[in-house]
Amino acid sequence: MNINQLLQNITATQFDLSIEGLCLNSAQVQTGDLFIALQGQHRHGSDFINEAIDKGCVAVLVDGKEFECSVPTIRIDNLAGHLESLANTFYPNAKKVDVIGITGTNGKTSVAYFVSQLLNKLDVKTELIGTIGITNNSQTSNNTTPDTLTLYRALDEYSQNNINTVVLEVSSHALAQNRIAGLNITQAVFTNFTQDHLDYHQTLQQYKTEKLKLFQLDSLKSVVINQDDASHTDFDTAAKNTQQYHYSINDFDDIKITEYGFIAQLESFVFEVPFLGEFNLMNVLAAYNTLKARGFTSEQIIPLLHQLNPPPGRMQKNPQQLIWIDYAHTPDSIEKAIITLKNHYPEHKIRVIFGCGGNRDKDKRGKMGKITSKLADTIILTNDNPRDENPQAIINDILSGIDDSYEVIITENRQIAIENAVITLGEEECLLIAGKGHETTQIFQHETLESNDNDMVLAAIIEAARLKKIKNKQR
Repeated sequence: MNINQLLQNITATQFDLSIEGLCLNSAQVQTGDLFIALQGQHRHGSDFINEAIDKGCVAVLVDGKEFECSVPTIRIDNLAGHLESLANTFYPNAKKVDVIGITGTNGKTSVAYFVSQLLNKLDVKTELIGTIGITNNSQTSNNTTPDTLTLYRALDEYSQNNINTVVLEVSSHALAQNRIAGLNITQAVFTNFTQDHLDYHQTLQQYKTEKLKLFQLDSLKSVVINQDDASHTDFDTAAKNTQQYHYSINDFDDIKITEYGFIAQLESFVFEVPFLGEFNLMNVLAAYNTLKARGFTSEQIIPLLHQLNPPPGRMQKNPQQLIWIDYAHTPDSIEKAIITLKNHYPEHKIRVIFGCGGNRDKDKRGKMGKITSKLADTIILTNDNPRDENPQAIINDILSGIDDSYEVIITENRQIAIENAVITLGEEECLLIAGKGHETTQIFQHETLESNDNDMVLAAIIEAARLKKIKNKQR
């Protein structure tokens, strides 16, 4: 597209220049892109613009001071306010995609993963955008919900590949920053509401206010709401002009806990739920109701539920030992994860490894410490993603919620913490490794390291087997 076509209703500036794409993140610029440098992205100098140029951008839009560089720069007043228009002009197919938006403090990824699986099993070509990435697409994102331009670009690509349904995790940050502006979101799903992100939203009420925005969209045709959550009436009210579907744990006629999950009865169907946790039963119900709201019948959906796979890093069990990796990083989610193991393995002791992320809600750290110390038999505190904070200061915040009489093991190095815990794990113990789930990096102030909890567990199991073999030879 010629840049003049893109900007014809925004500025009279003329350039004889073709552009191949739009990009907000300098690290993701592709050759031929127009880089859009919002205030905050370039206020500290030329670093981001120069990076974008190095990666092949052919022009830059700025909303602050024009910047002299090797490609044309164009100043646009209120540039952020034009993002939807720019995206819609350049990626006109994006709005053809039917988007299912899923929000909530916990459970977004699992519900999105389940909904996507079920739709594909029912021959509805569906892709997924969320915490675990942008599936089968050339776009990438480090956020749960990508920025506006990345979203439009990904959806446009899906549409051109005849994929017309996408499941989207919608974060509170995305709603506050209007990243989903103009998208064809026809369904909204609410999983639950508990404390998180107060570093950004400041208060729980403001956090909730942002979540509610998803349920006030004019494009909605139906909503699915967790009736067991104390905040459900607020979401009911927000979506008062939309067809509503509610779900509750009481929808099950019967639930039996097994070592590997549940045997559940729903609407006269009896089936296995092949993963742990009552919260996962709720996630299954959310997905089930999402499909019912789209016109599928119980007879079509329920026989598929036992085939569902959990997303990576969500109560992900090691196939060899009683070790689980989970993304739990809030007071509510870590409490539910530990209770889940206690319910499924009542005769076992529970060992938990966790930390808290830096530059994030500090108020939850002590609460997570308190909850974990009341439920777990052993706690190993370690680094999560310290970011710009002192790792020991983060651990001290967690310790503030733990009684001095409780013995805590502190091993800042996450790999060593996991290795020691796996190697010394007793036969009557369960190990929960919480906080990072599927993540493959660990972020420190001055460096980002490759780090994958699952890989560390597998390496530790191999080492434990080696040590056991040596010990047996010495007997």
